[in-house]
Amino acid sequence: MLGRRQIREKVVESVYSYYQNPIKFDVLEKNMFYGIEKIYNLYVLELNFLVSLKNLAENQMEIGKNKYFKTDSEINPNQKFINNQVLIKLEENPERLFFSGQHADLKWDLHDDFLVRTFQRMTSGKRYQDFMKEEGYSFDDDQKFIGKLFLRYVAENEDFHDYVSDRELTWADDIHIANSMVQKTIGFIKENEDSRTLIKMIKDEDDKSFAGKLLRDTLNNWETNEKKLSERLENWDLERVALMDKVILTTAISELDNFPLTPSRVIINEYIEIAKVFATDRSNIFINGILDKYCKDLNRI
Repeated sequence: MLGRRQIREKVVESVYSYYQNPIKFDVLEKNMFYGIEKIYNLYVLELNFLVSLKNLAENQMEIGKNKYFKTDSEINPNQKFINNQVLIKLEENPERLFFSGQHADLKWDLHDDFLVRTFQRMTSGKRYQDFMKEEGYSFDDDQKFIGKLFLRYVAENEDFHDYVSDRELTWADDIHIANSMVQKTIGFIKENEDSRTLIKMIKDEDDKSFAGKLLRDTLNNWETNEKKLSERLENWDLERVALMDKVILTTAISELDNFPLTPSRVIINEYIEIAKVFATDRSNIFINGILDKYCKDLNRI
């Protein structure tokens, strides 16, 4: 599910979008929650990618078995990968199957060029070949292998990032969230338990209410918060502050003002991390300084 940091990220994205292209608040809020739900689609697409690598391996074995002239490896293929216990549990997960059944665009065609190229890279790689040579089956080894496979060919694969960004523009900013969800899903799988559920996007109504209120408060108090920001700029004009930095700061100030139960240091640290995702390399230092000064001026704990 989205943690509060990811919810803050989506609010920051929405506010930034608004000041590039102003629209009615209810439409903006609806778009924000729609964007959050679309991350779930990306999450399932990534899980389906892992399962499709297994399906492609099985397909290749069937092709080998049906050849007129067969090699020894085609007569007795190594089934260690297709018998990976974590992949099997992902494949059988009912929520993944149900959601994929409702969204055919999240399924991978076994002839998809990107899937096939990734499969070829994976099977020719040393990690895969070493794994296939290991004798016996260990759940822990299976889990570690799939975790590393996901990192190598999805989470840290720029080609995969480009592929999904071409399919859905917003996924370029959200893929790190989906990656984290997949990693948690792999890690949560237990040897003696069925994998029956997937991670939800928003935990409960409190989180949904938090997202809507933070968005509303930031937009409603924009001019007031701009003034608060301007008062704390030293030898710097407000007009020279980059829009993304301004959005991050005004959103943070809104949260500091309107969510008193959250400690100021927690809020500051969250927006410093958000700056690392969306802003320039030096923005996090600038944002830390402004927010720290604001909290000290207000004696905000």
